[in-house]
Amino acid sequence: MFNKLIAAVFLLSYAQFSAAHDPGLSSTDLLIKAQGVDVKITFSVQDVEALVPMDSDQDAEVTTAEQDAAKPKIAAWVQQGVQLTLDGQVVQPSAAGAVSFDEQNNAHIEFHYAQTPSKQLQLQANFLSKLPSGHKQVVNIKNEAGQGINDKMLSQENNLIELALPITDATINNAEMSKWSVFIDYLLWGTEHILIGYDHLLFLFSLLIVTRSFLPAIKIITFFTIAHSITLGLAAFNVINIPSSIVEPLIAATIIYVGVENLIRGDNPKGRQWLTFFFGLVHGFGFAAVLREKGISSIMIPLFSFNLGVELGQITVATIVLPIIWWLHKKPQIEPYLTPVCSVLASLAGAYWLIERTLLS
Repeated sequence: MFNKLIAAVFLLSYAQFSAAHDPGLSSTDLLIKAQGVDVKITFSVQDVEALVPMDSDQDAEVTTAEQDAAKPKIAAWVQQGVQLTLDGQVVQPSAAGAVSFDEQNNAHIEFHYAQTPSKQLQLQANFLSKLPSGHKQVVNIKNEAGQGINDKMLSQENNLIELALPITDATINNAEMSKWSVFIDYLLWGTEHILIGYDHLLFLFSLLIVTRSFLPAIKIITFFTIAHSITLGLAAFNVINIPSSIVEPLIAATIIYVGVENLIRGDNPKGRQWLTFFFGLVHGFGFAAVLREKGISSIMIPLFSFNLGVELGQITVATIVLPIIWWLHKKPQIEPYLTPVCSVLASLAGAYWLIERTLLS
């Protein structure tokens, strides 16, 4: 039985290493003006580099000069992957795209189209077929006054957004309905993100593995939820802004710490909820980076619905995992090894991610 336990946890741990990949999120801001249409598309540099290599000297480090040299290729790749149709006619930008990079490791590609639509606008993101299958593209359409008139989350399966013109009361009502559609999209995406957020789940699992009853578990889940919701909000609104290059290694370090503490303090360590709260603050910055560092401009709906989706996913996982943990604790042949074995493997996984996000990044 003990050997089976070791094998099962090892396979789960291996799955963490092999599948821990965020499929990605990018955004498009489209502004309809009297003098034409402006389009700004934002990708993470990592997503761009996978398709437009920038490391010309192959030294595993992309310099500012290499980024500048790659700008024409990046603009050309994005232009080929975007189809803008105005009043039934496919149009081309008036000039090559302007590419810039920000401090959050994003690439911004901006185009100007001289034509102004009067009847219909369509934007098709064909480049999504070149990105990982789970990649999402958030599109926000605004008028010249900055008023939001349409929002949609695109995917490989649904890569088209349409807008009927001119803007009427019906259009505004449709925009309000589109906000609810975006709410649902972010809710589902938040749930998906926590389900593939193996570092966050492993941290939560490491906290819960020492519990034997409902009350300690609900304290841990509640304190974790409150904490990461606080920093998610603060970071998303730029009250506090910590780059992911710092946050991601810290998240890995929290997993190592909890695993080691489990080994030292044993089952049911006192005050675990306060440790959970402190480390939950760190994890909140990680969730916020998913929204803020991908150039999401209208943050209120994404923030609330994404966080709600994270909580629903987290509660779903806990509902499934906790009964199994408590059942295993009641097995005399398993109980002495359950917490130590799982904690050692969790610490090893955390160490792997820490090295990957520092020395190997």
